[in-house]
Amino acid sequence: MESSADNRPMAWLPLTPRGVAAFAYASVGRVLLFQLVASILIAAAVVWVLSARWFPAIASGIEHLPERGAIRSGRLEWPANSPQTLSENRFLAFAVDLEHSGQARSASQIQVEFGRTDVRICSVFGCAEIPYPYTVRISFNLSEVKPWWGAWAPMLLALSAAAVTAGLLLSWAALATIYCLPAWLVGLYLNRELTLGGSWRLAAAALMPGGLVMTVAIAGYGLARLDLVRLAAAWGFHILLGWTYLFWAAVVTPKIRSELPAKENPFRAPPVGASEEPVQDPKNSARNPFSTRP
Repeated sequence: MESSADNRPMAWLPLTPRGVAAFAYASVGRVLLFQLVASILIAAAVVWVLSARWFPAIASGIEHLPERGAIRSGRLEWPANSPQTLSENRFLAFAVDLEHSGQARSASQIQVEFGRTDVRICSVFGCAEIPYPYTVRISFNLSEVKPWWGAWAPMLLALSAAAVTAGLLLSWAALATIYCLPAWLVGLYLNRELTLGGSWRLAAAALMPGGLVMTVAIAGYGLARLDLVRLAAAWGFHILLGWTYLFWAAVVTPKIRSELPAKENPFRAPPVGASEEPVQDPKNSARNPFSTRP
């Protein structure tokens, strides 16, 4: 069996099925490099949404905190009026409603509401309640929280970028390990030049178009073109897109070309008129020691 190496496309842009298939024959380092670039793009979109849309709402909410207040022994010590909206924009809102009476509702896509014993986070997908810790004191006043936020906000952005990048690389590696077996079976069934290692590289590259879709979706969310429901729909679509590229790329990989050299049939009769014994050169033939002829 001889592989058709000349038909292999060059791996340089995993945006088409053939472009993804080309990474089956590239090095692992090349695949990881493209994954790193894609993860950095997604991390940049996330950091932009945090800094431009979420962090301003947090900073504005801190400005409306009272001079005294803390979360101690699992309870919020709030000396001001309740319910009260601290800040809100299209994306995020903060409010204090000690009894969760529902009078501080906001039209924001996500609302964080501080109650007497827990914090309630609500969105279009429902609400989740997180109780306050009993053993930790958490500052909840302007004089303590504002300096802390001013010092840690840039660090939180950097940690978010690092967490998104590392999380994507690890999750893509795990998904490629799971997806490579179906791709390898497709190549085996269709007689494609696709090894198990090549299937892993192909599966890793097949996740890149979905990553690009999520980058655009996150940017669209930050530009207020997409709400949380459409952002979730884009997330589901990017998973289906990865599977589509996986199987499509496995189908368009080069076929294995079989070329068996022709062998002479040992049972074939010699041609008519051909001597069955090889003709020897009289000059080079050895003299018979038992011959009486000169």
